[in-house]
Amino acid sequence: MVIGICLGFFCVGTLPVSAAKLVPEGNRNAKQPPVPGVSAKRTKSAQTTYEAKYGKVYQLLKTDGGLVSKIRSISSRYNIDPVHMVGAIVGEHTYNVDAYDRLQTYYVKAVSYLKSDFSFSYGGETVGQFVERPEFADCEKEKGSYDVWSCREAVWDKSFRGKSVDGKKWPNDRFGAVFFQPFYAGQTFGIGQLNPLTALKMTDTVNRVSGFRQISHTNPQEVYQTIMDPDKSLAYVAATVKKSIAAYRQIADFDISKNPGITATLYNLGNPEARAARLAAENRVRRAKGQRVKLPEENYYGWLVNEKLDELKALFQDS
Repeated sequence: MVIGICLGFFCVGTLPVSAAKLVPEGNRNAKQPPVPGVSAKRTKSAQTTYEAKYGKVYQLLKTDGGLVSKIRSISSRYNIDPVHMVGAIVGEHTYNVDAYDRLQTYYVKAVSYLKSDFSFSYGGETVGQFVERPEFADCEKEKGSYDVWSCREAVWDKSFRGKSVDGKKWPNDRFGAVFFQPFYAGQTFGIGQLNPLTALKMTDTVNRVSGFRQISHTNPQEVYQTIMDPDKSLAYVAATVKKSIAAYRQIADFDISKNPGITATLYNLGNPEARAARLAAENRVRRAKGQRVKLPEENYYGWLVNEKLDELKALFQDS
């Protein structure tokens, strides 16, 4: 995990803008990379197919002019092509959870979470209590929600994940799955299928750019309500995409802003800084050997987005 790198919207990058190598549109892989078994199992249990799920979310986008208008407006505010947002939404609802038929359903669900009783905790310890442990002390020096929560996530992976600490055995699972998904592991929400930890990371950026008030781990109901509310959730989708584009420009020296399949891949996988750092390290070795640099590659999720790119772009032709 790369911590403490300034990736905000108004920060000056460590590389000049003109230095980044443009990643062209299209897939690097001729065939779609394998889809994880968990996605296949979920789709089969729902008695549906990837094609049907894609068709359902595409139909929602195609018939809801208000939704497409929101995406266009929000993407403009975050200075990204709206197809990046659509790519993330389509990928999530094709390989994760079916889209609702109407956008209004998301608003109704959002309100319901404000009335629910749940906490961000594990084994009787809230995440607020957990991050007060001495292992997390250095994270308090970080500035902004993204760097603070990224630091905490890195500490979890290094010091707690799959280990016994102070006589307590911790799961060998992601920080977000252990503490931030009280209903069941792997749960994501809303039109952007966000997880609560991602939302907590991006809250400073969304507050600054969109003006929505910051969310906190001390109020899990508001966190869930926020990521279910399309008006707010879409801003978090845009901020997450923007962060990935900045990470790859500043760390790996690649401009991925013209390849929605790559941004969709990173939206699916998370940790763009760490992935950009690994790619940069690999390319330093390749250059030293006189080999051609390796471009970022799409996973199964991003591959679909690039494969359907003409259809996704068509959503904005008349909006």
